[in-house]
Amino acid sequence: MKPSVKTLLTLLVLAAALSGCMDKTFERITYEANVPVYMSFDEFRTSFNKSDAIEISQPGKIYFKDDYLFVNEVGKGIHVIDNSDPANPRKTGFYEIMGNVDMAIRGNILFADSYIDLVAIDITDINDPVEINRIENVFPEVVPEGDRWKPYAMVDKSKGVIVDWEVKTVTEEREPGSNWGGWIYREKFIMMAATDGGANWSAGAGTAGSMARFMLNDKYLHLIAHPWMLKTVDVEKADKMSIVDSINISRNMETLFLLGGKMFVGTTTGMLIYDVTDATKPRLISHYDHITACDPVVADGNYAYVTLRTGTRCTNGQNLLEVIDISSITNPYLVKSYPMYNPHGLGIDGDLLFICDGTAGLKIYDRSDPLDIINKKLAHYPDFFTYDVIPMDGVLMLVGEEGIYQYNYSNPKNIVQISHIPITGVEK
Repeated sequence: MKPSVKTLLTLLVLAAALSGCMDKTFERITYEANVPVYMSFDEFRTSFNKSDAIEISQPGKIYFKDDYLFVNEVGKGIHVIDNSDPANPRKTGFYEIMGNVDMAIRGNILFADSYIDLVAIDITDINDPVEINRIENVFPEVVPEGDRWKPYAMVDKSKGVIVDWEVKTVTEEREPGSNWGGWIYREKFIMMAATDGGANWSAGAGTAGSMARFMLNDKYLHLIAHPWMLKTVDVEKADKMSIVDSINISRNMETLFLLGGKMFVGTTTGMLIYDVTDATKPRLISHYDHITACDPVVADGNYAYVTLRTGTRCTNGQNLLEVIDISSITNPYLVKSYPMYNPHGLGIDGDLLFICDGTAGLKIYDRSDPLDIINKKLAHYPDFFTYDVIPMDGVLMLVGEEGIYQYNYSNPKNIVQISHIPITGVEK
């Protein structure tokens, strides 16, 4: 029986396919890359611990509540400082929270990020904190920083939490002309930058610096889960906290600031204003656009103050203080823009405006006339790198390169340092 034309065609196609497979070639490529170091999920999620006070070596965000100052040790946890006497602050302990960068406190519950998770810690007894709950994978893309000049390779998040990177030589085989097999660029990730009787905690929330990524709104916690997603968590019952809202933002978010029922979101390309009267459904009211730059923001009833700076992640920007009229919340507009050196955090108290201008130090302005702030500089302290501030009741809490400083600013033209907690290895 003669084979049909259809059968012959099928055999020819199969033969061609087999020939193609036999002729396929691969090339071997060797390169150096960041290779992940994993910790098992079980070990990671049982790692919280309270230890004796340790030296501050890499301070990050700061938070104040009920005479205690909480200072983030970037990626490691939170220093607890009894600040009932600002002239004599006492480190009372250290909360070991792996991958921690941000925090907020409501009543006697501390909320903190821990790499990919959100953790709730009962600090009714400041010396005996107890983890009471966590929501897993709230921050799914967060990892520590590796060697920024090398790619990230061989990532498999099912193996556990990435807690470090090792630079290793990686060898891969690929088809000629194909993409690098295991390469992942860093842009695909989010890199992290008492008394014996316990504390007498008030029912409200504490006060964060202007770099905050967490913001409490009554019984809800707004947080930047990653630069393009804002999440809202119901924390009324911390042992049963749950995510109640999640919205995608078309900008790169950096900071949150709450004023009444309005939340000001600092992004790399502008300021967003949300109505959070119904915290479960944040509603965009308006926005103000600016050049690309890193952007913390604080506000009062009439004006918002935004600092823009250049830096390793904040390219194509300028170093500015911008004053924005928000008296019409639906139509914010720029009132004035002032040149700065490299501004970071800022704070306001009455007519005083405090600006941490990076290596240019601390600057204090009279902001009573938004059109003339630059000519009303009350004081400039240029001798140290400043990062963020919390001004409160005449005491300025400041975190800088050389440690945690506190000043009496009753006379803002001549503030008086009342205490300094140094950073390990850095002399004043």
